[in-house]
Amino acid sequence: MSCEVSLIAYTPSPARVVASAAKLCYSPSRASCLFDGLDAGAVSGFLKKLRSAGHLSPFEHASFTFAADGLSRVTSHQLVRHRVASFSQQSQRYVRANPPGAVMPPSVSASLEAAALFESQLRSAAEAYERLISLGIPKEDARFILPHGAHTSLILTMNARELHHFFSLRLCRRAQWEIRGLAGKMLALSLEAARELFDPAGPPCLTEGRCREAEGCGRLFSSMEEILSEIDD
Repeated sequence: MSCEVSLIAYTPSPARVVASAAKLCYSPSRASCLFDGLDAGAVSGFLKKLRSAGHLSPFEHASFTFAADGLSRVTSHQLVRHRVASFSQQSQRYVRANPPGAVMPPSVSASLEAAALFESQLRSAAEAYERLISLGIPKEDARFILPHGAHTSLILTMNARELHHFFSLRLCRRAQWEIRGLAGKMLALSLEAARELFDPAGPPCLTEGRCREAEGCGRLFSSMEEILSEIDD
């Protein structure tokens, strides 16, 4: 099951909101008067100024909320390490896994023997889960038998600054494959909603022209299009 991602809400006119916050820092005008006086050229100018100066706090005024279905709890555990974000996740305590499923890694699905073993163990876990519930074991306790790769759904919200940080880490070729795929889909949606805020966005090899990894992959990205082309649909 491939992870499905959608952008369900975001700050209206996000680029203008960020630009107006930046303008306030350098203007004697009242905060309430700044938004309407920004045309497209002024917005673009302020965003370029912010990036070049490393003044990214105004990016925190624009937020983006995504819905994700079909990812594993392996990836959701990685996601919550991004602390400047909000998460609401489907509970295994209250929601019965019916039927229990799990994300199969590509390295497993590429091998008939490995895939068969994976599916066999998943069936055993699912049968044990259902049997425990039939014995009167609460769902919150029966779930302990479910695999780490069990399917989950969640809603997550990040501001534009944290999204840039998220993309810088999770779109690197050395990132774990599933969260990298999630990040790629989130970037594509963010670009559709507010290209001015996320052009460019991605790992340091693209945005800074250098790799920050202690052991890099040796293949620097040349464009966001190249990044997105490697993300599995």
